[in-house]
Amino acid sequence: MPGFFERSIEYLKGVGPQRAELLKKELQIFTFADLIEHYPFRYEDRTRFYQIREINENLSSAQIIGRFISFQTVGTGRKQRLVGIFADETGTIELVWFQGVKWVQSKLTIGQEYVVFGKPARFGQKYSIAHPEVELLTAGNKQGAYLQPVYNTTEKLKTRFVDSKAIMKMMKMLFVEAVNHINETLPPNIIERYKLMDKKNALIQIHFPRNPKALQHARARLKFEELFYIQLRLIKLKITRIDSFPGLKFNNSELLNHYYENFLPFKLTNAQKRVVKEIYLDFRSGRQMNRLVQGDVGSGKTMVAFLCMLIAISNGYQCAFMAPTEILADQHFKGLYEHAQELGIGIARLSGSSKKSERKVIAQGLDSGEIKILVGTHALIEDSVQFSKLGLAIIDEQHRFGVAQRASLWNKNQGTYPHVLVMTATPIPRTLAMTLYGDLDISTIDELPSGRKPIKTYHMRDSHRLKMFDFIDKEVQKGRQVYIVYPLIEESAKLDYKDLMDGYESIARRFPDYPLSIVHGKMKAEDKDWEMARFVQGETKIMVATTVIEVGVNVPNASIMVIENAERFGLSQLHQLRGRVGRGAEQSHCILMTGNKLTNEAKARVKTMVDTTDGFKIAEMDLKLRGPGDLMGTQQSGLMDLKISDLGQDGETLKLARAVATEVLNEDPSLVLPKNQLVKRQIDAQSKSTVNWSRVS
Repeated sequence: MPGFFERSIEYLKGVGPQRAELLKKELQIFTFADLIEHYPFRYEDRTRFYQIREINENLSSAQIIGRFISFQTVGTGRKQRLVGIFADETGTIELVWFQGVKWVQSKLTIGQEYVVFGKPARFGQKYSIAHPEVELLTAGNKQGAYLQPVYNTTEKLKTRFVDSKAIMKMMKMLFVEAVNHINETLPPNIIERYKLMDKKNALIQIHFPRNPKALQHARARLKFEELFYIQLRLIKLKITRIDSFPGLKFNNSELLNHYYENFLPFKLTNAQKRVVKEIYLDFRSGRQMNRLVQGDVGSGKTMVAFLCMLIAISNGYQCAFMAPTEILADQHFKGLYEHAQELGIGIARLSGSSKKSERKVIAQGLDSGEIKILVGTHALIEDSVQFSKLGLAIIDEQHRFGVAQRASLWNKNQGTYPHVLVMTATPIPRTLAMTLYGDLDISTIDELPSGRKPIKTYHMRDSHRLKMFDFIDKEVQKGRQVYIVYPLIEESAKLDYKDLMDGYESIARRFPDYPLSIVHGKMKAEDKDWEMARFVQGETKIMVATTVIEVGVNVPNASIMVIENAERFGLSQLHQLRGRVGRGAEQSHCILMTGNKLTNEAKARVKTMVDTTDGFKIAEMDLKLRGPGDLMGTQQSGLMDLKISDLGQDGETLKLARAVATEVLNEDPSLVLPKNQLVKRQIDAQSKSTVNWSRVS
């Protein structure tokens, strides 16, 4: 919809430069297109009028026609309120205002007919409505029978009189001209096949629905379109990548077979075997692999990565393994070093703190091909690090890296591109994965190694604190170690939560004989590493920390995770933190400490954690509770700016949209057929403002 919809919002009648600046800053509404896509988040039911005798406290809202018969000001000073007695032929109801008393009274007249709208409440035998909407009865509003849109706004906008009603007026003003400029954006064959509403009608009905059924059809149409074009772009990018970037062919699996038969330290799970097979098929296909492996903490992703490295090395290539922190890189290096030693494979570690002399030896080893595996932090992407034949790049906890960092690793070879394997321990719900990583192939390790004891999770309130301390005492006496995690570093005046420093002091008082560690985000990296190392080596028994340990070290001896103010954390984060324990043979425990008053959402999160240790179930619940915005650092993708879809609720629509997009591109990959010209035009318009980073995970 070029031209009309690209006009700046200040040119809409009734907006002007000052309001336009506010809309841009507060709601990111810059153009007519932005305004028309600022969809209502709910609707007030104005489809019927109630008589006063029908009013009850179970109604979410009620619309009444009547007259004021009296006004009375009750109370004094700040406690003053205005009470208006409002009547129709069936009875009376109190309308109450606690703010703007004089202004409200000056606007209302006894005996005049009004339309009143609000939420009824009951006090004893009387019903009242606090701060109702009151309008003079007119020929227009006397008809009723409509759903009134309610738009998101902000406190700052409200103080400047840009509330939901003001946005509704802007929208009405926009539609006067807009209806002549709304063009169809889906091909007729798709609209007919799936019985979708046309675009113009869908936009009118989403803002000003005739009835609930029309609103339902409008939503279905706009959600399908939004998800269809996201999926189409992703699948098209994937096809382009496969066609444009041929991959290295790995047919030799000699080392893998040798290791599997002679050195494998434990039996692989069926899920691990399946994922290795999926990756080997990619290696042999001649296409450049771009695969995401997701699996819960402890599901054995590192072993899968090592087995895949063996295939690359069997074919004469080198491997890079990039982790987000030095501690994690160290941990991976130590784990991989043992396996590599058994096979006589050259392996090295590189980080920001590596000395010049070490870097020189590594550079020589990479150049000669003697070093087959290089493990490290983002130091791997420095220009000075050159491989002679990089065949496989593995990125751990990939959402912790920026797109440009991943691209640098991908471009290490001249002329050929290594296969890319990205790994995450944060289980991603299928709907989110299809949208966020729709251009990647996804493998899932959904099985834990046998012999792992599930972590027992308990919910304790502040009143059970002594019981929790006694439990810690007993476990430490058995030789175990404990994590205690806090949400804040310093005391906040606004938030009545225990902070880290307070917590550290009270734990030091309660356990004077146990050495403690403390780790938080404001510490220098070397201090953090030193404290972590002491805990890993067992020198300290209790680690008091903020969430910096969320993706962190493997301490098999740590068997208790206490999360203070657990209600402050998202589900995904709680699950990640819990995954820090349960690494050894002993039974591990996670204790969720909360205050006594919890919101319904907090109760749901805590209950989910107590009920299940399945990361995928937890991720699905997290998506339902929070939406996609916070999960997985999705803001970097550019794809999660959904205007109307909700990935927690619209899984079926997403599957349909992906299936239709796949069908369209299978038949017409370049979108040259006449029936797909609308689709091509829409994709071209969208891609002008979209950065193509999808080639690299």
